[in-house]
Amino acid sequence: MFENRRVSPMAGWFHLLTALLMIIGLSGCAGPIGVMRVSPQSSYKLSTDNVLGEGKMSDSTKAVLRRYNATELFNKDSKEAIRVLSEISKTDDRRDLLFALSELCYMEGEKLQAGFSPADRSQAPELFLQSAVYAYFYLLGEGREPPPSAYDIRFREACDLYNRSLWLAFPVNDNKGLNIAGGERDLPAGKLSLVLKTDTLGWKYENFEGLFPTDAYEIRGFAVRNRTPGMGLPLVGLTRKSTESPNGGALPITAFLRVEGDYRQYQQANAKAYLELYSALDSADVQVNGRSVPLETDITTPLAYKLDAIKAWNAGAKSFLTGTGIPVRVLLIQPYEPGRIPVVFVHGTASSPVWWAEMLNSLRADPEIRKRFQFWFYQYNSSNLVTLSAAELRESLTAMVQQLDPQQKDQAMRDMVVIGHSQGGLLTKMTVVDPGDTLWNSVSDKSIDEIQMDPKMRSFAQRLLFFEPLPFVKRVVFISTPHRGSYLTKDWVRSLVRKVVSLPYNVVVNSQEFLNVLDTKLKLPSSMKGGIPTSIDGMSEQNPLLKGLVSLQPVPGVVAHSIVAVKPGMDIASGNDGVVEYKSAHIDGVESEFIVRSEHSCQSHPFAIEEVRRILLKHVGIDNAWQAPAEAVPALTTKLTADE
Repeated sequence: MFENRRVSPMAGWFHLLTALLMIIGLSGCAGPIGVMRVSPQSSYKLSTDNVLGEGKMSDSTKAVLRRYNATELFNKDSKEAIRVLSEISKTDDRRDLLFALSELCYMEGEKLQAGFSPADRSQAPELFLQSAVYAYFYLLGEGREPPPSAYDIRFREACDLYNRSLWLAFPVNDNKGLNIAGGERDLPAGKLSLVLKTDTLGWKYENFEGLFPTDAYEIRGFAVRNRTPGMGLPLVGLTRKSTESPNGGALPITAFLRVEGDYRQYQQANAKAYLELYSALDSADVQVNGRSVPLETDITTPLAYKLDAIKAWNAGAKSFLTGTGIPVRVLLIQPYEPGRIPVVFVHGTASSPVWWAEMLNSLRADPEIRKRFQFWFYQYNSSNLVTLSAAELRESLTAMVQQLDPQQKDQAMRDMVVIGHSQGGLLTKMTVVDPGDTLWNSVSDKSIDEIQMDPKMRSFAQRLLFFEPLPFVKRVVFISTPHRGSYLTKDWVRSLVRKVVSLPYNVVVNSQEFLNVLDTKLKLPSSMKGGIPTSIDGMSEQNPLLKGLVSLQPVPGVVAHSIVAVKPGMDIASGNDGVVEYKSAHIDGVESEFIVRSEHSCQSHPFAIEEVRRILLKHVGIDNAWQAPAEAVPALTTKLTADE
């Protein structure tokens, strides 16, 4: 009946006019195919769109869907499209199909993860693990086509898909850590038997109490977040206290998924994979099919995680003023490992171990250093007598060495490096000198046996002034150290500090006897009598003990270095760092002296860190380390080497 319908003349003219207007309009518009200019920023964004960045499908995956006429199917039923492409991959061995499957599985996992249905959300980890498996075979699988080139944008995208999928492939426990475990996983492409492999870790896995993805955190306070690109999931591994890890720790770990066999074998029944855990302080890469594959690592986040406590930053000042709350101890931030040389950081006055964080973060970024050294911290009450804190340092280090290596089998333990800042430098020096009666003679005209005093007081004096150097310390570094005292420790300053600072009970328990010895039996300046001295008194330019200590040289077999801070623009010889003058920090008998243009707290200065790096590498026989372009002056005395 439609064939016989008549069209009115008016309607015909209307259709003709409409057609003419459309033709005129189209002549002034862009055609269906063409180009449009964009900015370089927009161009880069368009070329790098993917599911991880913008939540969009990449052009490469769009091309694969179109190749198999599956675009419409994916838009209608994404699960079915993934199943169809997975079946096609059994006979079509083009590698880009595996990349597309990885990206599509990740997209599907995100959709399920954001869904309202608990059943859907429970299936999301299986999609993410499937994405990681496809990315693994795209990057590392053997096949007719060669592996992707590093110049292929999909290469890095596949690495990121693999790494991020491993994060999301495991459920989160009540502590917000990942519940990483082996077991059978029901993936879209078939069941996968997953085995957790911890013998690659180097640490006792049973001592770990939590694993957290580093990418789940944004750090603060560090100048640099030290990460290395590669494959694997970087983790923060929290350890409980143990013999090897007396203080617990937060360790950098990388989880690497290795799928057994090639892709064809994987598609068969009973596929198997291993989730291998590696220490980021040990392993830089793994071997897969004869290829070296770098591991993705994050060294900084575990350190920031451990230090994420405000009270730790205020602890130094608190202990200085109150004399309480801070136990004297050696802190380990990683479990003890035989073969790694201990480097001990000793903080200064009203400070704490956390002020070494920037230096530690930078040093551990060097693969040679993190493989060869382990880092310890000495925590102490910096208001105590300097000689008492030094005695406690010697005793604490000796106890820790005995605890960790009672059989004395670890040669690295007997090659220790101690680095001290400010007052910590004085403590450091008193680990490597043999004072004999030099320190005693600096404060007394009589031998200790000639002076009448309580036996406990005599024992206390002998502990502080008559001691043996630590035989396991082989190198020391002094940073901004007041070897001849600080010009800020004037009489009025010391008097004020004595009124404000509360010394701990164990120091003042015999205070009357102590004061009697100080005031009547020792040759001390009058300004240092009449009260129990603090560390500020100990760093006074008038303190005769400092004059005795500065005359002592490290014992043979020990190498010493100085890093001296001088404010920018000052003449070095007459300059200072705001606390210590150059003429006080400069000492003879060191192998090198390095001038860094900085304020007193120069531990985080890049050039000070680089100088410590150079010294540590030299300690293990690497002499070609780059030296910072600061003002360095050679030592003015004969160099002391380990052979002398």
